Amino acid sequence: MEKILNLVKEGERENIEFKEFLTDFHLHPDRLQSLACQMNHRILMGRGKAIYVLGISDSGELKGISESQFEETVNVLRKVSEEIEAKISSIEKYKLENGVVGIAEIVKSRPKEHILVGTAGHVDHGKSTLVGCLISGKPDNGDGATSIYLDVLKHEIERGLSADLSYAVLSFVDGKAVKMKNPLNKSEKALMVEKSDKIVSFIDTVGHEPWLRTTIRGLLGQRIDYGLLVIAANDGIMRTTKEHLGILLAMELPVIIAITKTDMVDERRVKEVLEQIAHMLRGVGRIPYHISKKEDAERAAKLLSEKNIVVPVIETSSVTLKGYDILEEVLYRLPKRGYSRGDFLMYIDRLYRVSGVGTVVSGTIKTGEIRSGEEVYIGPFHDGSFKKVRVQSIEMHYYRIEKASDGDIVGLAVKGVRAEELRRGMVVTKKEPKAVYEFVADVYVFSHPTRIKRGYEPVIHLETISETVVFEDMDREYLKAGDRGKVRMKFKYNPYYIFRGQKFIFREGKSKGMGEIKEVFD
Repeated sequence: MEKILNLVKEGERENIEFKEFLTDFHLHPDRLQSLACQMNHRILMGRGKAIYVLGISDSGELKGISESQFEETVNVLRKVSEEIEAKISSIEKYKLENGVVGIAEIVKSRPKEHILVGTAGHVDHGKSTLVGCLISGKPDNGDGATSIYLDVLKHEIERGLSADLSYAVLSFVDGKAVKMKNPLNKSEKALMVEKSDKIVSFIDTVGHEPWLRTTIRGLLGQRIDYGLLVIAANDGIMRTTKEHLGILLAMELPVIIAITKTDMVDERRVKEVLEQIAHMLRGVGRIPYHISKKEDAERAAKLLSEKNIVVPVIETSSVTLKGYDILEEVLYRLPKRGYSRGDFLMYIDRLYRVSGVGTVVSGTIKTGEIRSGEEVYIGPFHDGSFKKVRVQSIEMHYYRIEKASDGDIVGLAVKGVRAEELRRGMVVTKKEPKAVYEFVADVYVFSHPTRIKRGYEPVIHLETISETVVFEDMDREYLKAGDRGKVRMKFKYNPYYIFRGQKFIFREGKSKGMGEIKEVFD
């Protein structure tokens, strides 16, 4: 009993949570997900262990509950822990005059937490350099030297511009970021995945306007948890900055803003950019939270994960590494968002033909889990059919794993299909789905120089799908910039697997808009 009294005396803190009692009512999907996120945060703060004190009010009063309430509470905690691949390691129960109180210790059965962060921002604002410095711990030379850790195509290195999505991994062990000696070394990447307690995967997108479609694919096609918007202090906010912020907000992602290149300007200019950012964020219903001390990182992470409207803003310099300790602390304290329930589903982002292995498809797992050796369906092909194939092996950042689940970026080696038969935007599933050509969506037009009418043919970006669609029917004669409407669309060339609730971006030239699928037609 002394143990529980000491816990109550010290109050709730990083990995200690007080719960009076829980019922089956808390297993409703929305409440279950909220409890799962809360539990995961407590486990993370407790370096792998969370302690739940039961029969205690939030204020620390020993209320006491009945035996049946205690058992029901433990049962709910067990189901919540299963959502995040954790387990109850021990339970202690103490009797009071008015009931019982107790302690439940919860630990991760899968030690690694994996969050995905998508970077965005205008060209030459330092996205790749920022990530390169984060994962290597090395300062930049002022000319983007560390961006070579992400820009791995020959013409990217020569031009200093990213032309495709890049992936990088930042590992944490016992709460401290582990720096890589050579981030391009596959073996070292694999070692980071094996030994870390937490992994932050960066999906480094493209800032150059001609490759906006690649940026959209990176942000929509992966199961990203948080967005990291980069703004250079010398340039300030550009049109692409606003465009990328709009995409992040359309995806309902929590956003962090990093002001880069602060070593190139004076304090007055940094203050001007901070004011620009505040004005931009307030215009879209967000609240800026300027962080200048590492001690504020925990509060910032908590506000960011719980309230999408708060946007932490951090001043950084890749030359002096100013602000990098704050950004690392925020990233470490951010919990995984939205544990998905459902059958296994992965949209294919990249295809490889690997010597000695065969066909490899990669992407981010949207829902469910997959194990090596399982049979899955892949497609749809042009005729709407799906093929059954076997998953021979699974890799995550060059590290071989036996099981992967939602949010993991993986490569699946599959047997039974040739790489040249496949295309980006196809899916890998355990249950055979149905292909779709036509669907109805609610759309909102961001910008368009004239009027959108029936027969309009933009390119739609949905998950990893990038395909021309035809506006076949509309609930009004035309749509213009700022309008909302319901549109029946049809994929022009190939069918895809899509479903209600998915959000997408459509664009054609400088015209852009977003939408949400409301109905599909098999």
